[in-house]
Amino acid sequence: MVELKTPGEIEAMRAAGRVVATALAAVREQAAVGTKLTELDEVAREVLRSAGASSPFLGYRPHFAPIPFPAVICTSVNDAVLHGIPTDYRLADGDLLSVDCGATLDGWTGDSAISLIVGQERPEDRRLIDTAYAALDAGIAAAVVGAKIGDISAAIGAVGRAGGYGINTDFGGHGVGHTMHEDPSVPNEGRSGRGLKLRAGLVIAIEPWFLGGGKDEYVADEDGWTLRSADGSRTVHVEHTVAVTDQGPVILTAR
Repeated sequence: MVELKTPGEIEAMRAAGRVVATALAAVREQAAVGTKLTELDEVAREVLRSAGASSPFLGYRPHFAPIPFPAVICTSVNDAVLHGIPTDYRLADGDLLSVDCGATLDGWTGDSAISLIVGQERPEDRRLIDTAYAALDAGIAAAVVGAKIGDISAAIGAVGRAGGYGINTDFGGHGVGHTMHEDPSVPNEGRSGRGLKLRAGLVIAIEPWFLGGGKDEYVADEDGWTLRSADGSRTVHVEHTVAVTDQGPVILTAR
């Protein structure tokens, strides 16, 4: 069931989104060579604690997961693209890191993700990240009243395919509200003019994730959570929570 939010509820969601943005900024600041992924998780936990917010990630257990998620952020490194569990792995020079974070504040949730390079950049990694952010921008620009979900999906997919990257639609964007995952689904590839018509008050997470090797296949890690590119290529994941309004799309997790 798709639930539309009032302007007041969207403002409440913006407050949750600010907490997410603050947590991701703090994690980005601390993501240096030698830093443990668990240390980044603790940075995000402290931001949530200070804001009086809770984590929709911590303890979350969808049908595919063997255990509840044990952290407040997902940390996916290099060929890992989604749902990476923070471990004692220390970031190395040149790692490509994607960080996904959510926060629930006063009953409303925000969800966002960033990708960054630790230390020395490789040009191909910079291009991969820049393409993902361009796809995110294109998806957000398509999130206007009267458009269709397929318009967002097509905009994201067009940017990713033009870059030569793989796209898989098993996981993608989604509605956001009182919980992290609500209707509707927002795939990262699709056909314009198809799907749910966008109305003012719809709040969705738009989240491109691309596979650098050009293939659409991924594999699940032995931890049951982490998803990796099947060919071992580098991957990227970016995301914003966005409200559809009569004045145009509004990013609720703006950094």
